[in-house]
Amino acid sequence: MKRKLIIICLFFIVRTLPAQTVSKVWVADNGNGTYKNPVLNADYSDPDAIRVGDDYYLVSSSFADIPGLPILHSKDLVNWTIIGHALQRQPPFEHFATVQHGNGVWAPALRYHNGEFYLYYPDPDFGIYLTKTKDPAGNWTDPVLVEAGKGLIDPCPFWDEKGEAYLVHGWAGSRAGIKSILTIQRMDPSGSKTTDEGSIVYDGHETDPTIEGPKLYKRKNYYYLFAPAGGVSTGWQLVLRSKNIYGPYERKVVMDQGGTTVNGPHQGAWVTTQTGEDWFLHFQDKGPYGRVVHLQPMKWVNDWPVIGIDAKGTGKGEPVLSYHKPNVGKTWPIQTPADGDEFNELHLGMQWQWQANAKGTWSFMNTATGSLRLFSDKLPDSARNLWDAPNVLLQKIPAEECRVTTKIEFKPNQRVENEKAGLVIMGFSYAGLSVKNKKDGNYLVYTICKDASKGNKETETVIQKINETTVYIRVTIEKGAKCRFSYSTNGQEYIPFGDLFQAEAGRWIGAKVGLFCTRASQTNDSGYADFDWFRVEQVQ
Repeated sequence: MKRKLIIICLFFIVRTLPAQTVSKVWVADNGNGTYKNPVLNADYSDPDAIRVGDDYYLVSSSFADIPGLPILHSKDLVNWTIIGHALQRQPPFEHFATVQHGNGVWAPALRYHNGEFYLYYPDPDFGIYLTKTKDPAGNWTDPVLVEAGKGLIDPCPFWDEKGEAYLVHGWAGSRAGIKSILTIQRMDPSGSKTTDEGSIVYDGHETDPTIEGPKLYKRKNYYYLFAPAGGVSTGWQLVLRSKNIYGPYERKVVMDQGGTTVNGPHQGAWVTTQTGEDWFLHFQDKGPYGRVVHLQPMKWVNDWPVIGIDAKGTGKGEPVLSYHKPNVGKTWPIQTPADGDEFNELHLGMQWQWQANAKGTWSFMNTATGSLRLFSDKLPDSARNLWDAPNVLLQKIPAEECRVTTKIEFKPNQRVENEKAGLVIMGFSYAGLSVKNKKDGNYLVYTICKDASKGNKETETVIQKINETTVYIRVTIEKGAKCRFSYSTNGQEYIPFGDLFQAEAGRWIGAKVGLFCTRASQTNDSGYADFDWFRVEQVQ
């Protein structure tokens, strides 16, 4: 009896753990000791990364999407998985209960100090926050406001040999009225509060406009500030060094696009492996695909870092598209962040995010049927279109080319009209296929909203009335982020509908793909849609 009980418990544990899968559309590990860039072919902007023992951790910006501050883990800097989020709700809670595109979490910094993970993130409208944990895959502390103010962005902490704490950050001109400068402030030893007004340590106006994203390190006798300048899609990777933390700092461009196709290249993180190799993770802005993450070899020459390959011997590198993998002492299995979801677990896959702080009534993981149930939620009175709807469930597009399909069983409240559930490509403009109920039944409809961020109304085309409660909806994403929608009532034959839709970026993020269930009116009970699965596959 005892043995049987143990077996049942083990089965339950295995059943509830999220399955580790390998993407069908992008794998950076070539399987032969080399890798190809990007190592994260999705919108993980402003990456920062650290090594703790034999483990590597990465965090990225999440803006107003929730859960926020995704935490990724790797054993070799090439194969990454999502292990959690530092923000389950974003403060101020009421403010972020409404859609706040482009606001919220900007470029964060992750450090390991005194046996804890310290994560600093800026909200350009409220200030710089700190959240901590001893387990990066577990719960993080409630964010503490370290420095209140508008326009403070891209913080990075630093503790010197004496335990004195500092914080370097940039400035957002849209809020602060000044940019292209870097400031260092003192903090109390706990790193939870600034203790002075700070000092400007670098002015980039003449040579390095829009300098931002600073990361502060110390090597030998030099303090180093790694900071990109010149603009997200057009700039270069700058490094500043000084023997005094407050400067004066020497400057050197250590990587730029050169003759490659990797524009930017923009901010990131220096990481040293267990075997002493140096590597640099940074992002590249790819428009509607967002800001994807590259891994570059790095070496030191005359106490200056050289990032990428310096074929001309100038001390300035260019990004690599393929290279040998980092030496971390052993070989690890191929892994990728999740993209598809069978909805068989107790929780959503960690790749999913809502457009605002979530309500507990929006979704239900129906493990009895292996499906995700989205209840229709009334659009806010202020919503002009789906751009303003908080209950849109989205994930990053994981490759330049892919095919996304979902199976929907739609069960609207028959006492109300205009409940709607479907699949959407979301950005400044959006398009989607959905099922919508009317007085005389359910209809398959195609929706486009051009310049949705400007408040424009949707254009809705009725495809046909459907008698089936189950429908399959698909979007095929081709190179250049060109999207074509199709549908099926049997899961075998798909009928295309609508013109080719050009996906667009959102505010500081790439286009996203996902699901929604909304209604236009108030009622005493909502209808719902059951999504059996959400599959991301290669284009055939």
